[in-house]
Amino acid sequence: MATLDSDDRDELRDSQFAWVDRDGGRHLPIHDEPHARNAVSRFGQTSFDSKTAKQRAARAVLKACERFGIEVDEDSDVRKAARG
Repeated sequence: MATLDSDDRDELRDSQFAWVDRDGGRHLPIHDEPHARNAVSRFGQTSFDSKTAKQRAARAVLKACERFGIEVDEDSDVRKAARG
């Protein structure tokens, strides 16, 4: 996966992250294929503010995966969270 240093991360828009917490922390970058894959892998390790926030983030990750042609297993944490 390509390294995302702090300067590069700062240049990304909030919409390029699966989730922005209530304090403005940006989590799970999904701006390119390697990071979208990583977001799927790390989704279950991420703490969310609420169930609704987790569901929205899951849907954002899945949308990014669809855009990059990444298949996501039906039993993955991200798919389960998207279903609610």
